[in-house]
Amino acid sequence: MSLIVKICGLSTPETLEAALAAGADMVGFVFFPPSPRHVSLEVAGRLGRQVGSRALKVALSVDADDALLANSIEALRPDLLQLHGKESTARLRDIKQKFGLPVMKAVPVANRDDLAPLPGYAAVADRILFDARAPKDATRPGGLGAAFDWRLLENLDIKVPFMVSGGLHAGNVAEAVRVTRAGGVDVSSGIESAPGQKDPDMIRAFIRAARAAETAVSLA
Repeated sequence: MSLIVKICGLSTPETLEAALAAGADMVGFVFFPPSPRHVSLEVAGRLGRQVGSRALKVALSVDADDALLANSIEALRPDLLQLHGKESTARLRDIKQKFGLPVMKAVPVANRDDLAPLPGYAAVADRILFDARAPKDATRPGGLGAAFDWRLLENLDIKVPFMVSGGLHAGNVAEAVRVTRAGGVDVSSGIESAPGQKDPDMIRAFIRAARAAETAVSLA
């Protein structure tokens, strides 16, 4: 199965086009005002139309209520909802039933104990995203440029596809894929020149490195 490459936190037509032209499989848009990557509904609509069918559109939210989810879905017309907060399995189930879209649950990881909720999430979510756990004083999850110990995911046995994020960049994505055997990688801050400012050259470099890693793993 091909490695899925997701470029997250896109907010301008130029950087979105760089990701699409370089062959990103998924492009993510953040609906969370505290994040420097947050996009308005109007901008999300324009960017969503730019994507068309060239990649899967992902709407990222953090403990969003139904109204915010409904508005973001109407604006972006996403293919997948990424839930990046403390949503329970019951909340995941409710969102899937209410909005009729597949969901990807982000699971923050710092140690093995953080994997305890996995069976519950995997029973409901269509995909799992492992991210580095944010520091206790952080104002938001994700996009903080920190990696976790990928060895925690070695020989992982869950029944749904999973992706890895957190501190990834062109220089370490190959090692992340080799260690975790993840089916996908997700990058945000690792392709930025400043928080929220994506760099087209870094986007292209990351996707090239991810594709090279995919080839290396398949030949191993």
